[in-house]
Amino acid sequence: MLRICVIGGANVDITATSKEAFRVGDSNPGRVEVSWGGVGRNIAHNLALLGDEVELLTIFGGGLFGPVIADACRALGMKIDHSEIAAEGTNSFFVSINNADGELVGGVADMNATEGMTPEWLAARQQVINSADAVVADANSSAEALAWLIDHCDKPLYLDAVSVAKAGRIQEAVRLSKRKEFFAFKCNAIENVELAEVTCCRRRYVSVGAEGLKVEEWITDGGVPRWKGYEFPALPCIVRNVTGGGDALLAGIVHAGPDATVEESARWGLECARCAVESPKAVSDKIKEL
Repeated sequence: MLRICVIGGANVDITATSKEAFRVGDSNPGRVEVSWGGVGRNIAHNLALLGDEVELLTIFGGGLFGPVIADACRALGMKIDHSEIAAEGTNSFFVSINNADGELVGGVADMNATEGMTPEWLAARQQVINSADAVVADANSSAEALAWLIDHCDKPLYLDAVSVAKAGRIQEAVRLSKRKEFFAFKCNAIENVELAEVTCCRRRYVSVGAEGLKVEEWITDGGVPRWKGYEFPALPCIVRNVTGGGDALLAGIVHAGPDATVEESARWGLECARCAVESPKAVSDKIKEL
């Protein structure tokens, strides 16, 4: 069991899945589900199911849903004593539309509550952050906050790109930081284009959807440092919902531990991702059976 600090978004997920092929510009019959989500919260949820000791640092949105999500996190076993509930008027919502096959058609994220997670906010929680065995942060935080983490987190730091729109924050964070290096990041193939210049980490985990996972590890070969590439096929599965698959992937990678081999971390990540995409929910309870 690892002690893991997760820093990131916690929000309400509203997921709409069409019954048939999605028709743009039209009303589509289907089903709509409401659940608790957020990249950081989902990663923390998965890690808690895997049996790790999880501290979630977030700012829950104000209004009706913030306290409800906070109570749900506690009920799942996450520690949230150092998180906050924002003033009313701030939001943490993600609305996604899926095709009938579970593939994401598009989505809108309103995560303005996380704007309060400034470098100063993180500095007040530095002892909590550095008491963990590993730290995970999503790119819902600003580039300045991520730069602070790169400079002040003294444990292996994993970053999640979240989306194409937010992936650039990791690149900007490296530019702003003094240390300019961290342990690993996870992204998808499109986000990886935005992160091509980020070469100051030990590992790069790139999800390529149905094709599986690509990993690059910085090694020294015969005294010469270089990137070593790996490719791992996706595990056979029936896809019901891709939302949350990447969060489960990173949770499995982190659960394997910073000292795990690339093969071990990829195996854990892909097993967790399979559980997630086979579930109609963003987080699958089946993960606790792994």
